[in-house]
Amino acid sequence: MAIYTIGITGASGSAYGLRVLEVLVAAGHTVYVSLTRDGMHILNDETGLALKGSETDIQNALVKHLGAREGQVRYFDEDNMYAPIASGSAKVDGMAVIPCSMKALSSLANGFASNLIERAADVTIKERRKLVIVPRETPLSTIHLRNMLSLAEAGCHIIPAMPAFYHRPRNIEDLVDFIAGRVLDALGVENDLSPRWGQ
Repeated sequence: MAIYTIGITGASGSAYGLRVLEVLVAAGHTVYVSLTRDGMHILNDETGLALKGSETDIQNALVKHLGAREGQVRYFDEDNMYAPIASGSAKVDGMAVIPCSMKALSSLANGFASNLIERAADVTIKERRKLVIVPRETPLSTIHLRNMLSLAEAGCHIIPAMPAFYHRPRNIEDLVDFIAGRVLDALGVENDLSPRWGQ
């Protein structure tokens, strides 16, 4: 089993991040998780999952919600720069920032790590590991696009939250699964969340 880091920042689309977490845990992978404060509020607003309290409280809530086994999910506060994912020496197979706010995108594109998610992503880039960025904003300014280009040139996978419709989605969950499936594909995680074209 592999080890992945999931960062959820303060942009709409927290259901994407939560779905990726669910699939990784169900598949038996170990997951390091960090949310920004805004990300935590939006997660509550959009999914009803309320996370509050200490790191241990939030970790326990995530473990319960995800049905994870002991030690499978480790949660770290965005201010915890002593977390293992703040160092390149930690063994992590890949990371996704899902959703990625434009603030986080700007920080990542310019090597400015003001919190743990940004530091973990910076480490992932410098160690040349898989980093998937799921930007969630519309319309996009030239600044946003330049930041995405910088990250793509650094080897990151840029997967905007733009679900397709060729699979004839019947509900919001189908749209979420389409994006979550593409993110998992980029991380190298087997999944059957959404029909594949021509298959």
